[in-house]
Amino acid sequence: MTVENAYQKALGYLSKSPKTIRQMKAYLTNKGYDPNIIEQVIAQLSNFNYLDDRAFARQFIESRIRYNPKSVFALEFELRKKGIDPALTGELLTAYKDEDLALKAIENKKQAWRRLNESDRRKKMMNYLRYRGFNYSVCQTVWQIFETTS
Repeated sequence: MTVENAYQKALGYLSKSPKTIRQMKAYLTNKGYDPNIIEQVIAQLSNFNYLDDRAFARQFIESRIRYNPKSVFALEFELRKKGIDPALTGELLTAYKDEDLALKAIENKKQAWRRLNESDRRKKMMNYLRYRGFNYSVCQTVWQIFETTS
């Protein structure tokens, strides 16, 4: 197995969606490539900016916030699972506050919940936010904001 062969496999893997360095290493390792070849391919991909953990993390965070908002803690956990350095994750997530993310998370659910009585509405919202990694105090704060604006 050659470096060129591994490079072509890596490009095919990247064509589906952006990947982290750790994900690429795991993929090439599972394909049976030698660690030296893997390192060369990773270096080539990084030189051409095909692999960039910072850009991946930034894009991942923006996408999550737009389509499936979760708490800062949950986002941090997901990025760690993908192999992003915790220091980088912390740096990128400092711009976000849990309260803002929680309000964004319930934005699309407000209409459906308005028809429910207050206790059911509160229960639904709290469970929805807790499932997305928000702590109880954030849920309480968002509940108070939700009730005053509805």
